[in-house]
Amino acid sequence: MFPSLETKYRRFQELEKKLVDPDVLSDPQKLLAIQKEYGGLKKVAAALKSYYALKDDIEAAEMMLEEEDDPKDREYARKELDQLEEQMEKMQEELEDLATAGDSITRGGLILEIRAGTGGDEAALFAHDLYEMYTRYMDIQGWKHEVLDFQPTEMGGIKEVIISVTGEGAFHALQFESGGHRVQRVPETETQGRIHTSAATVAVLPEADEVEIEIKDEDLQIDTYRASGPGGQKVNKTESAIRITHLPTGTVVTCQDEKSQHKNKAKAMKVLRSRILEAQQQKEANERAQHRRTLIGTGDRSSRIRTYNFPQARVTDHRIGLTLHKLDQIMQGNLDELIQQLLEFDRQERLNSQATD
Repeated sequence: MFPSLETKYRRFQELEKKLVDPDVLSDPQKLLAIQKEYGGLKKVAAALKSYYALKDDIEAAEMMLEEEDDPKDREYARKELDQLEEQMEKMQEELEDLATAGDSITRGGLILEIRAGTGGDEAALFAHDLYEMYTRYMDIQGWKHEVLDFQPTEMGGIKEVIISVTGEGAFHALQFESGGHRVQRVPETETQGRIHTSAATVAVLPEADEVEIEIKDEDLQIDTYRASGPGGQKVNKTESAIRITHLPTGTVVTCQDEKSQHKNKAKAMKVLRSRILEAQQQKEANERAQHRRTLIGTGDRSSRIRTYNFPQARVTDHRIGLTLHKLDQIMQGNLDELIQQLLEFDRQERLNSQATD
């Protein structure tokens, strides 16, 4: 019924066999990668198993209904069949949701990057507000998050922050947060009460492991330097900060959050793999663009996706024309309503796209 789910189910069965393969069990890195993929596919596998079991039950109930002569037995079989068909209707909706969600439903981890845009100190303060908004939402969802790089400003803002997020459904929920976020408010430093507009950029990258994205040592240029704090203040006397350049793509990642050079390198490599994977996926998405009509899944960081208007206490998502007058709640991490509406819009767009392909 859903070829994409069937493919994932077959992959799940393959991984199930690999998890008891002695060669895999003796290789911790390979085992970890397989366990991660296996865990991501569990939801799809469980739904399809339930679907097949329900299908068998319906066939058995239909056979019983045809073969029974006794009116009471036929009535019992009819009631049972009606209940099973009602369950099947709900199950088909669940499978439809899984199919239209694409690969995002099976991917748990992500890298979230927030950068201050135009607007000077106010933009950096807004970037910090977004950082707190998202981490509060992660805490509410019960996801684990770890700061990989944090570059503060003297005024208490953020030039850039990079966060690793893991948890079931994390990437699926946050996948549409990439893009330009605009704020309209009166800055604390504004003496005449004028509203200023500033911006920050958010990027959501699917987390990639070493098996998924293989990077050769000879393709890397690794530089070390001394980490510094706001205003150039030295916070580390050793060269623990890391700058990694992936020569084939020109991708550059820096990390100075840890005092250990080894830890900074590990964190930088994590971000590098995710950026390379995102670039690959973006290229594939652009190639499929004429077939997919959704307006919100482009991941284009240059496009303005949302405005946070503090004087009017409203948030507007420009892609789906949604305005919510509950800015305070949203900034406290209560993003469910906003995220669910984005996911539902994307689901409908995917269904329409499939129907016309």
